Amino acid sequence: MALSPYVQAMQELFRANTRSREFPAHGAKVHSVAWSCCGRRLASGSFDKTASVFLLEKDRLVKENNYRGHGDSVDQLCWHPSNPDLFVTASGDKTIRIWDVRTTKCIATVNTKGENINICWSPDGQTIAVGNKDDVVTFIDAKTHRSKAEEQFKFEVNEISWNNDNNMFFLTNGNGCINILRQVPMAAELKPIQSINAHPSNCICIKFDPMGKYFATGSADALVSLWDVDELVCVRCFSRLDWPVRTLSFSHDGKMLASASEDHFIDIAEVETGEKLWEVQCESPTFTVAWHPKRPLLAFACDDKDGKYDSSREAGTVKLFGLP
Repeated sequence: MALSPYVQAMQELFRANTRSREFPAHGAKVHSVAWSCCGRRLASGSFDKTASVFLLEKDRLVKENNYRGHGDSVDQLCWHPSNPDLFVTASGDKTIRIWDVRTTKCIATVNTKGENINICWSPDGQTIAVGNKDDVVTFIDAKTHRSKAEEQFKFEVNEISWNNDNNMFFLTNGNGCINILRQVPMAAELKPIQSINAHPSNCICIKFDPMGKYFATGSADALVSLWDVDELVCVRCFSRLDWPVRTLSFSHDGKMLASASEDHFIDIAEVETGEKLWEVQCESPTFTVAWHPKRPLLAFACDDKDGKYDSSREAGTVKLFGLP
């Protein structure tokens, strides 16, 4: 089968820039990486209780600041969908914190009921949803910093996300399902509208493509499944990984999907065909991947040990693939 011009172009680009570059970020394992909406900054959250922000210069990341204040591991973070200066961190210390890179200060600390493990910002920028280890999802007003609603689920909640249209809320669960809820107008609660049996085992992560055509889920069965947003049907599966799929990211044009696990490579697939476009070699399990919002640059972080100095110490590095 002939490769599409797009695949050929990307493969040429990656062949010319095969090496991943490492940037010291933290004193312990990095749990989460995310780009600001404009792509100028990359943030990382770590087991060392801090967040770091880097500026992307021509061909490297330059550390701008380290953000301290959490009393426990920063498990996930995300940026405001349209304001490139604000990001939010979710921590095991039962708080979330909103930070402003212009002042480098925490502008709000919101107390939650449990140890937070996942967080997302609604596409309209008005609501932050945070999920904790007790399977409670809390919806926080991004302006007043007050809780608007909370939902206790009877199953293990893994990752949470709004759809691009901002009218439905998706979550993946421990029973292999995708649960879809809709916000009830003028009311605080979310109404369950559908549950899709997506995988035979734990459904771990979910991501929507920037074009609004697909979303992808990753599971403990080592499969990535691609779903049509409108029809809610699975259109194809990617099966090159052997371990539970921990993290996913669509490229800015929606044409590539990166997925990673405990396998020592990150799979990059062409979305429309499912064909393997590239694999990024890693020396250890990968916990977080994020494509740049405007270019074919992939940020990721692995479970690296800092072997040079002390094999038991975690390296805390952020990596970039695709830099010239």
